[in-house]
Amino acid sequence: MSEAKVSFEVAAGRSIEISTGKMAKLANGSVIVTMGETNLLVCACSGPARPGADFFPLQVDYREKYSAAGRFPGGFIKREGRPSEKEILTCRVTDRPLRPLFPKGFYDDVQVQALLLSADGVNDADILCMIGSSAALMLSDLPFQGPIGAVRVGLIDGEFIANPTYEEKQKSEIELIYAGLPDKVIMIEGESKEVPEQVLKDAMVFANEIVKVQCAAQLELAAKAGKAKKEITLTTVPEEMADFLAEQLKDTIEDACLIASKEDRGNALDALKSGVEEAMFAKFADVMEEDEIAQKFRMAFDALVKKTIRTAILEKNYRPDGRDTESLRDLHSEVAVLPVVHGSGIFTRGETQALVVTTLGGEKDAQIADTVANGDEVKRFYLHYNFPNYSVGEVGRIMGPGRREVGHGNLAERSVAQVIPEDFPYTVRCVSEVMGSNGSTSMASVCGATLSLMDAGVPIKAPVAGISCGLVTDGNGKELLLTDIIGAEDHFGDMDFKVCGTSEGVTGFQLDLKLPGISLDLLFKAMDRNLTSRLKILDSMAECIAEPREDLNANAPRIVSIKINPDKIGGLIGPGGKNIKGICEETGADIAIEDDGTVKVMAKDKTALDQALFRVEACTAEAEVGKIYRGKVKNCRDFGAFVEILPGIEGLLHISEMADYRVAQVSDICKEGDNVTVKVIDIDNGGKIRLSRKAALAELDNK
Repeated sequence: MSEAKVSFEVAAGRSIEISTGKMAKLANGSVIVTMGETNLLVCACSGPARPGADFFPLQVDYREKYSAAGRFPGGFIKREGRPSEKEILTCRVTDRPLRPLFPKGFYDDVQVQALLLSADGVNDADILCMIGSSAALMLSDLPFQGPIGAVRVGLIDGEFIANPTYEEKQKSEIELIYAGLPDKVIMIEGESKEVPEQVLKDAMVFANEIVKVQCAAQLELAAKAGKAKKEITLTTVPEEMADFLAEQLKDTIEDACLIASKEDRGNALDALKSGVEEAMFAKFADVMEEDEIAQKFRMAFDALVKKTIRTAILEKNYRPDGRDTESLRDLHSEVAVLPVVHGSGIFTRGETQALVVTTLGGEKDAQIADTVANGDEVKRFYLHYNFPNYSVGEVGRIMGPGRREVGHGNLAERSVAQVIPEDFPYTVRCVSEVMGSNGSTSMASVCGATLSLMDAGVPIKAPVAGISCGLVTDGNGKELLLTDIIGAEDHFGDMDFKVCGTSEGVTGFQLDLKLPGISLDLLFKAMDRNLTSRLKILDSMAECIAEPREDLNANAPRIVSIKINPDKIGGLIGPGGKNIKGICEETGADIAIEDDGTVKVMAKDKTALDQALFRVEACTAEAEVGKIYRGKVKNCRDFGAFVEILPGIEGLLHISEMADYRVAQVSDICKEGDNVTVKVIDIDNGGKIRLSRKAALAELDNK
């Protein structure tokens, strides 16, 4: 593999370089992508198709090593472990635009592996992973029908920015990750701060122009150092087998495909498949091995179901569940469905249902991620998505969340996070348990989370809803958009375009395509369709609960923030943390202290909160002239006693101020360890405090 490189500018003063021929020369294709001082190695390799394979087993893996940032991994084991959420999301966002660009029937094993070599803490590597994966495949001998370009678009002060830095991302109103061919979008994903649809449309037009430059550069690199494409064998269904199956099922397949219930439809199709299986094996036993017949039969049956459903939609405007192309399924919302928890909501759309539970906590409950490139990232709102087997009426392995669960949860999380007030003192966790799945469970999770948050009394800025728009095409220019797609329309259709937002604007979005790109105009029409549907869903949710409850749920903990003199922080903490630990142990409260003197106290109920606040104020209060205190005698002398009126604050109670008569000796009034009531009568410039028992008793007697 000869050495070659290309570079292109993505913004003023910012360029990306793609080079090859220096590392990983045994891979089918390999590149190093550089932006600033962030370097990423991406390699593409392939192997023969597995026996009986009937799908394309593309695997994308992105890994970050702490060495790339000159750091050691934290913890006892000084080696990176399972992939982080950041790595998983980068894998997913890279996989989705690559997959549609391989030929139908190509089932060879293909692996794309990306390794972060250097992280400058300024430039994110996920966009480099997408560009590098496309470039590595273009250089390889694999039948990749690219290249694709990829860019992150930000919006700061009304100006679009290509590939904003970490710092710029914090200021941006949108985060659009865009991938596509010139003038064709394949994948978008991201979030925005309730911006209008038109702003996102303009951002995509901006991104498309950058993609054109990137694709041209990759074609130039492939011309310099690319391998010749190898001959491939596509796995297809023999025409004779497809025709035989179609003839066998010509009177029954459409009725089975257009049954409204997912379960009944599945059962009907399984029955048809079983009924024709014996005839299929008998028909082709002389020309194929049994395993090959089984493989081709699965493919043929799936293709026939796909063709039947798509034909019904395109030619009859008839969907499997009987709706027209613009109708939503039946909607139902419910809140306060569980006791004990801080907030709960159920959102149901047709056969798709999500139960979402909200939990409120304190500072220590925030999610902290030690990222390689950007240090610690703290999230005080997070949403976890779970997709159990029973949600689709199946059995299977029970294990932790996979890449799909992480991805769906992240989309729902970032869509809802936009309406959580920044000054809300609680850490908020939402858990979405999918109860039923027949299309767009992530969007149901967004709606369910909104209901649950409002039930908990979280003062969200506005309700958020999400909906998906699908697409069916015939390859000859006919394109039909489908509102609120079900599982079959997702599986057999061409697009799953999810958009979330409030009535004012978009908060999150994600596009998956099975086609090698669609026009921006078509995607914009789908965005408008989603807006219409989103407003209907918000109206439906408002019939259940229109705004957050006025007060937090009675089961939720209480948090109060107070301000103390920063000089008193040490006194509150105490030697070795003695004071703060004592308060937490005795009251059950959690206390967080910030450098500016902000103290956040969280307790399970009002009684515990009041006790903790009293103790905190006692540790941090300052003596006031004219105020009466109940203090403890710390030391007695001939001339008086030293009394601790506040933790760590003592004053002198002179013998002349102990009573309204002459006191012969201090021990006649008090001794060490006694509690006495005193009044502060003076604090001199040096901070010395004079106390009077006589004045305190006189004031109390007059009340």
